[in-house]
Order: sequence, then C-alpha cells, then structure tokens
Amino acid sequence: MKQLGILVKKVSSIFDKMAGVFIFSVMLLIVANIILRTVFNKPILGTYELVGFLTAMGVGLALANCALQNGHIAVGFIMDRFSRKIQSIADIFVNAASLLFWATAVWYLGRFGLAMKVKGLVSPSAEIPVYPFIYVVAFGVSGLCLVLFFKLLVSFGEVFSIKAKREVR
Repeated sequence: MKQLGILVKKVSSIFDKMAGVFIFSVMLLIVANIILRTVFNKPILGTYELVGFLTAMGVGLALANCALQNGHIAVGFIMDRFSRKIQSIADIFVNAASLLFWATAVWYLGRFGLAMKVKGLVSPSAEIPVYPFIYVVAFGVSGLCLVLFFKLLVSFGEVFSIKAKREVR
C-alpha cells in the first residue's frame, strides 16, 4: 500500500509539472501574440484555439494532484461532526462514485478522441488536429482515477482498521 501511495504521488506530481508547463505556455503564447500584433501587426495564427487546447490539457493534467492534496471543494463542516468511522464510510461512497464517474469520462474521452482522429477534425483557423489534445486530457483524467482508486483503498483500510481495533478490545 505504501508503494502504491508513492507511485500515486510521483504520477500526480509529474502530471502537475506538465500542467504547469502548459499553463506557462499559454502565458507565453498570449504575451508573444500581443507583442507581435502590436509591434509587427502580425498576430500568431490560431492563438485562440491554441490557448483553449493548452488550457484544457493543463486543467486535465492538474486534476490528479489537486485531488491528492484534497484541493477540491468538500463539505467538511458537516462531515467533521460525525465519527471517524462514519467519515470513512462516506469517503468510500464518495470516492467510489467519483471513480466510476471519472473512469467513464476517460472511456468516453478516449472514444471521442478516436472519433475525431477518424473524422480528421482540425481546428478552424490553424487546422491543428484536435484528437491529441483530447487524448492528453483523457490521460490526465486517468491520473485522477488513479488518485481516487488509491483514496478508495485508504478509506476501506480505515473502516476495517477501526473495526479490527474494536474487535481486539
């Protein structure tokens, strides 16, 4: 279990660094476009599309690390009033439902990316193929699924360790 935790942390950290590169690229692209448009009257073709693609990849890849650090919105003020066992049981349901939802999203993103590849869909102005960006988002969401699976295992461990401790007494 400890090795899985280390793996999950490394994967989410790598994904987060990749997300940072994409978000930084968005900033560079926007600044370069502004300078080129203002100084040389030559904007970068497809800036709007590239910003959208890079942002989507950045968000998709950042989800895993955010979930690992519990950075998402949570209803802690209600759950904190319950016992640790009830909290762990609630975590099992929340993590299982989240894992099911996001695993389905990965599946459909993969199918959607394949459909876009087969159709040969490209962006309107720069004519950049769309499917690689969809695949990167699906890859990032699969990292989120890995984190949710790990959290689900931890929640199961907490429920059964609480039960085991009571049986020992």
